[in-house]
Amino acid sequence: MTNSKKIYFASDFHLGVPDFQTSLKREKLICQWLDNIKQDAERIFFVGDIFDFWFEYKHVAPKRFIRLLGKIAELTDNGIPIEIIVGNHDMWMKDYLSKELNVIIHHQQPIIRTFYGKTFMIGHGDGLGPNDYKYKFIKRIFRNPFCQWAFARLHPNLSFSIAHFFSKRSRIATGHLDETFLGKENEWLYIYCNEILQKQNIDYFIFGHRHLPLNIPLSKQSKYINLGDWIKYNTFAVFDGINLNLLEYPSLKKLPEFIP
Repeated sequence: MTNSKKIYFASDFHLGVPDFQTSLKREKLICQWLDNIKQDAERIFFVGDIFDFWFEYKHVAPKRFIRLLGKIAELTDNGIPIEIIVGNHDMWMKDYLSKELNVIIHHQQPIIRTFYGKTFMIGHGDGLGPNDYKYKFIKRIFRNPFCQWAFARLHPNLSFSIAHFFSKRSRIATGHLDETFLGKENEWLYIYCNEILQKQNIDYFIFGHRHLPLNIPLSKQSKYINLGDWIKYNTFAVFDGINLNLLEYPSLKKLPEFIP
C-alpha cells in the first residue's frame, strides 16, 4: 500500500530568465503545482537553481519572485517542511530565506536521507563526477568567502547588472542545452552514480543541473533520476513510500525508464 503522504522533488526553475514576462508565467505555473501537491506533501525538496541568480547582502535581497516566496511561506507555515539544496546559480543564499520562510538550506551537496526504508542521495549535481575541471575551478572561486565578501562590496545595482548580463548569455537563456543523453562515457552524473554504487547502497539518486529528465535504472535496486527543468519540461519526481516516479506537469504523465 502506498503512503498517503508523498515526498516531492523539483529543480532548475531558473526564475529570472530569459525575461520578466516569461519568468513570471513560469513562476505562476510552479505556484499552481505547489497548490496541487500541498494536500498530500509530506516534504518538498527544491534541488537547486530555483533562481537564475540570487545574492544576499547584509540588508538587501533580490526583489521579484514574491509569488513563489509567499507560496513557500504558506506551505511551511502549514507544517510542510521544505528543503533547498543550492545550485550553481543560487549558491550565494545565506540566512534570509531560512529566517523568513523557515526552509532548510543545504550548501554542501549531495545529502543522504532515508525515507520509508529507501536511501536517497540528493544533490543539484554541479561539480560531481569526472572532468568539467574548468567549472570546478570557477566554483571554488565563487564559493570562496573572500570573493563573496569582495563581490558584496559592489553596489547592488552594479553587481546584479553584472550577473544579469552573463545570465542573458548563458546556455539556459539562449536555449543551447544538450537535449539528448550523451552516452555512458560523457554523462558525468551517470558516471558519478555508478561510482558511488561501488562504495555504498543507494536506492535513488536524485539530481538536477542537467536540464534533461532522466529515469535510468542502475541496478535491480537503484535508479538515477534527473529532474529535468521547468524551462522546457516542467518535470518533478514524487515518492509515495514504495515507488518513485518522474512526472510532467500539468498532464501528470509518467516518464518511462530510459535504458542507455
